[in-house]
Amino acid sequence: GQGAVGSLLAAVAPALAESLIPVVAIIGGEEGSDDVAVGAIVGAPLLLATIAMALVGLAAVIYRDRRRQALPLDVHAPPLQRDLAFFMGCFVVALLLGLGAPKALQVVGAVALVCAYGAYVAWTLRHSGEVESTEELKPLILDTTRSDPPTMKTVVVQLVVALGAIVGGAHIFVEQVLHVADSAGLEPLVLSLVLAPFATELPEKANSFFWVREGKDSLALGNITGALVFQSTIPMAVGLAFTSWKLDSYSIIAGCLALAGGLV
Repeated sequence: GQGAVGSLLAAVAPALAESLIPVVAIIGGEEGSDDVAVGAIVGAPLLLATIAMALVGLAAVIYRDRRRQALPLDVHAPPLQRDLAFFMGCFVVALLLGLGAPKALQVVGAVALVCAYGAYVAWTLRHSGEVESTEELKPLILDTTRSDPPTMKTVVVQLVVALGAIVGGAHIFVEQVLHVADSAGLEPLVLSLVLAPFATELPEKANSFFWVREGKDSLALGNITGALVFQSTIPMAVGLAFTSWKLDSYSIIAGCLALAGGLV
């Protein structure tokens, strides 16, 4: 159903890129890498709840003449309200645990957030809404010289190449953020708060832009609210468990703005 497609598949499948940035930063263990990880984790919900939401409204304005519903957004509100309430609840817990909570309590919070996302996935699949009719999709093929279905070997190569590109890109990103922060005399956390979401979250939200153009508003907004739920649980759990997770004023301000965007 549209609820599961928007909130789970479309929201989580592209989330590997931004989720790997904090993981790569933590594994790298360089000075300031913890700050890069925290900045990427807190910055993603900030962009989603503000700029990404604004892009949906902007797309509706731009394409109002070609949309069957014109300017108003045609959405089923309860799933979106559920997603946003879930996001705000989990995000508040993660922020509070960053205000000096003992590490043992933070680890417990990380486990609780992972379990909460599991419960969210189960609930969404049971209440996924109307199932859309199948549309013809062009295959994504690595080897364009063959007309027959790809072999498992080709599929594995494509998967390894894609994952390698994502991991390599995350590694380069972390290194360059630390380098630029050092050269410019900026805090790595501040730079990561701003750059990481723009580099990873904003491009994938083009999905929502095109869905609004096609009049699929529930999918477009579910893509964003589902990503908010994911970002407030799994990456937050990584931060709670594997970083110092001591949030400074910049992180708290960014978190409060993300919550305000979700509320609005």
